[in-house]
Amino acid sequence: MKKLSFLLILILAFTACEDNTKETALNAEKAEKKAPKPVKKEFGFILDDYEVVNGVIESGDSFGYLLDQHGVDRGKIYQISEKVKDTFNPARITAGRKYMILKSKDSARTPQYFIYQNDRINYTVVGIGDSISAARKKKPVTIKKREVSGVVSSSLSEAVAEQGLSNLLVYELSDIYQWSIDFFKLQKGDQFKMIYSEKYIDDTIFAGIENVEAAVFKHEDRPFYAFAYKTDSVTGQPSFYDEEAKSLQSFFLKAPLNYSRISSRYTKRRFHPVQKRWKAHLGTDYAAAHGTPIVSTADGTVIASSYTSGNGNYVKVRHNDKYTTQYLHMSKRNVRNGQRVKQGDVIGFVGSTGLATGPHVCYRFWVHGRQVDPYRQKLPTAKHIEPEHKDKYLAAIEDLKTSLDGIPYKEI
Repeated sequence: MKKLSFLLILILAFTACEDNTKETALNAEKAEKKAPKPVKKEFGFILDDYEVVNGVIESGDSFGYLLDQHGVDRGKIYQISEKVKDTFNPARITAGRKYMILKSKDSARTPQYFIYQNDRINYTVVGIGDSISAARKKKPVTIKKREVSGVVSSSLSEAVAEQGLSNLLVYELSDIYQWSIDFFKLQKGDQFKMIYSEKYIDDTIFAGIENVEAAVFKHEDRPFYAFAYKTDSVTGQPSFYDEEAKSLQSFFLKAPLNYSRISSRYTKRRFHPVQKRWKAHLGTDYAAAHGTPIVSTADGTVIASSYTSGNGNYVKVRHNDKYTTQYLHMSKRNVRNGQRVKQGDVIGFVGSTGLATGPHVCYRFWVHGRQVDPYRQKLPTAKHIEPEHKDKYLAAIEDLKTSLDGIPYKEI
């Protein structure tokens, strides 16, 4: 009797467990059916509502050709182009840009929208269905502030890469300090710190640098501070000033091109590689790839754009009554005599014309008609912050400087 009772209890327990398992499975299945499918949304559209065509504009593609491939007749293409040209110029689509066409899901599969990605953030939606329209829009962007530091062991690019940072910071630093630091003379152990903001699409996809708020570059054991501060109420663009409210901008750029090394510096005595004799070399040679753009280091007027057997293709610029610069051995000149140039304008391209053994630009510098080493000159700077505004500037950068000083320097 006891055995029979025990057997009955086991049967009941097994049945109850089986029922519970079935019930759990049924509940899970119901929950799965009730759970909504994730909605795929992009450019403000629910993509599941359309047939989606993704593509990349290839060389030779036109707006009309792309729409024609998807069944839009030429009369309609002309009508669309005329109506939207003030917002979206169909003639200016660029090879390499991505686009998307959204079609209706009915049997006609009629194209409803053409979406052109101007860049990673900006895009244009062109209504190409019954209602023709165009609107410029932006993807949702998140701004994230970062504080970083690095140390130069071989090059600035490697120093940035070693910290897992974007190479865009190299350009930011060289732009900020192009008047203050000779980036062709960086030394092992030079250090930098930065406070800046990055842009992210949908909070995850890196989309570039938003702005640099502050930086310090320690070169030859001297810290060069830089703080962004708006003084131009017209453009609203900030300029960079140091911790004493002095402008980082100068009358002259430190170098006539953006490159990584100098092949030889100013000297009164150098063995000429072509003429095979010792002679003064009254310029600075910047080795660079053939065709690298050469820029004017300051505003001025071109007083010579010519060729000689020694100089090759060369350009000479008078900046004022005191300063003149010259750029030799160009592969091609990009300016003419009498032309006004601005600081940073491309005046020619690196070559090896004249007495040159390889592609480079020889940069020469005159003060009152005497050729000198530009790196030993005390050159004029841009306008500093006016004395009456200095206290306001110093108050504005106080917290930034404290934060910047609080970031530890990286060591080799």
